Amino acid sequence: MRRKSLTTLVASGALALSMATAGVVITAGTSSAATRAAGRSHTAKLYDISIGDSYSVGYQNPSLLNSTGFTGYVAKKEKLTLANFGCSGATTTSIFDQIGCPVDDSAPSTSGGMTYDTTDQVDAALDFIAFHPAQVGLVTVSIGGNDVTSCASQPPADVFSCVATANTSIATNVGNLVSELDAYLTASDDTTAHIVGITYPDVILGDWVAPAGSTNPGLAEESIVAFDDLINPTLDTAYTSVARGAFVDVTDAQYKLATAGDDTGTFASNAGAAPFTYTGPTESLKGVDKTTPVAVAEVCDLTWYCTTTNFGDIHANTKGYNFIGGLVVAKLASL
Repeated sequence: MRRKSLTTLVASGALALSMATAGVVITAGTSSAATRAAGRSHTAKLYDISIGDSYSVGYQNPSLLNSTGFTGYVAKKEKLTLANFGCSGATTTSIFDQIGCPVDDSAPSTSGGMTYDTTDQVDAALDFIAFHPAQVGLVTVSIGGNDVTSCASQPPADVFSCVATANTSIATNVGNLVSELDAYLTASDDTTAHIVGITYPDVILGDWVAPAGSTNPGLAEESIVAFDDLINPTLDTAYTSVARGAFVDVTDAQYKLATAGDDTGTFASNAGAAPFTYTGPTESLKGVDKTTPVAVAEVCDLTWYCTTTNFGDIHANTKGYNFIGGLVVAKLASL
């Protein structure tokens, strides 16, 4: 993929920034000494740049409670100004080649939302870094989920191979993204800025209990293997490939109980077929007339996936986004 010359971009200052109600709009401008001086002035105000998909923008169904997402939570806790370039539906490929972000009037407003009508998401974020030298304190990334979403609708025998194919692209694209972010942050003298990437709650575990009368425990079981053996190790490797990088494993993070995470207990099938069984800690889940595996109950509590009216909605609810934000803040405190 072709990118702008790092040296040319940092030195030229050929960008003009104008503040708008919905966020800062990046537009092409004329280079001038005054513009360069303004862009390079070092101030105490540091930015938190968000890159990625609907999780990065805190998307929730408009008919439900809106949220600033985990990025808004992190920016507030870290006392940073959020510059959110995220775009719902983004994949690890589209962030590099899709010009602008398709407007969805039904979507809730994005906290700190940025508009970039003439460039792609990655270039827009890199432009921002170059034009704010020594002013970026953090970059958070949520990407890769939409690369594998369609795999859940594949025949059971093809789910794992589908994820494996998508995972190859995820490895390459996220690796390139982290490398470019690291290079731009270094060139812009953002010596203390961290790059923190996240993975996702394993919402497919919700198929163990929902929808009522049509559950799919086989798919729930396969999702654990997909996350633990493919997606999460790949993201971990990509985000930690640079010294400033870190990875937050949302899938296996502890929530209410010390035994939380999708590795809790044993989800097993009889030679790959029904009946499916679970052995391990359980929890009562409202609306389900049986004892529920802890990991399943947690996914149902943190996302909209298991709800009767919104079954299959993969997005976190406000509690879920705040939980993810807390994990990122905790990770930053440990670096």
